[in-house]
Amino acid sequence: MTAVQTDGGTTARAVVLERFGEPLALRRFEVPPAPPGGLVVASRWAGICGTDLHLHQGHLPIPTPLVLGHEGLGTVTELGPGTERDANGDPLSVGDLVMWASSIACGECVPCRTHREPTLCENRRTYGVNRPVTDDPALAGSWAERIVLQPRTTVVRLPAGVDPLAAMSFACAGPTMVHALYERRPVRLGETVVVQGSGPVGLAAAALAQLAGAGRVILAGGPERRLAVAAASRIADHHVDVAGAADPAAALARVRELTGGRGADLVVECTGVPAAVDQGLRLCRRGGSYLVVGQYTDSGDTLVNPHQIVHRQLDVVGSWAFSGAHLVEYVRLLPALVRRFDLAGLVTTFALAEHDAALDAVARGSVLKAVLVS
Repeated sequence: MTAVQTDGGTTARAVVLERFGEPLALRRFEVPPAPPGGLVVASRWAGICGTDLHLHQGHLPIPTPLVLGHEGLGTVTELGPGTERDANGDPLSVGDLVMWASSIACGECVPCRTHREPTLCENRRTYGVNRPVTDDPALAGSWAERIVLQPRTTVVRLPAGVDPLAAMSFACAGPTMVHALYERRPVRLGETVVVQGSGPVGLAAAALAQLAGAGRVILAGGPERRLAVAAASRIADHHVDVAGAADPAAALARVRELTGGRGADLVVECTGVPAAVDQGLRLCRRGGSYLVVGQYTDSGDTLVNPHQIVHRQLDVVGSWAFSGAHLVEYVRLLPALVRRFDLAGLVTTFALAEHDAALDAVARGSVLKAVLVS
């Protein structure tokens, strides 16, 4: 933390997306007082998600300029009037380590009130995504030395003894997969699960499937170095390099062989690559399920043979984002996750001023999870 006191008050540096596809800017902003019902947090750890790459490249219609970052963990520096407890009802104090949900649902639209689907809120406000610096407060993204959290933000204290880096490994992927695997299509005891993709979302899917009691978890992804990190962290039972295989068809045949030859009870798509969808359908057993999570941004169309869905009699389910309740559940699971898996070993840290190098490392796949530290 390097926020400084000046004659005009406390200021903090923040990484700003000013124009799509152009270098990010490191700017300094005044830190306002904590709003009633909200709080100010020193964002000491800020994750870089694959979505951030897409935002930088202009793949989603978002307002600019804005402070990037929808994954964060930090220290409470100021509590606004009326802010006394976290989402679990535990007392909040200055100095507490907290995580916060990236989005606030409106609670008024049809998906919120009628369909009970806050993840599909039509008016969702998301830190680091659709809160430009022209709004007040400007510090509304986690890639900053301070973030101002608004009323109704889901804030949760980090459990004692949990390494913040371990918590940040799945800061977005973890609650995303809590939503997918606990609500959209739960893992059943003893099932064989295939996870497509070995980025943070895929690893979170595999780890949570193991925690939920899957009999066998097969990670089909790549490149090989990512699979090696997953294996070293004890995530998944089998690891197959599909992305880097000289013969992808043979690699997929190996995945199917590891299921016992009939296909998986549940296949979870976490790649973000449209072509992976048809492959995933063919990895399901007849009567199985296909859960699509990775296609968060529109990466284009792909050919799918619908006969594979009918012939296999598949349940095909999509899962979009997560709500504050899913973050609460992820944080509750963290002690169990860190006992079983080496989550901190998945993280590579960068200083806030090294944001360009961090983004480049994520884009090249040379790190598994990049986290900015301030």
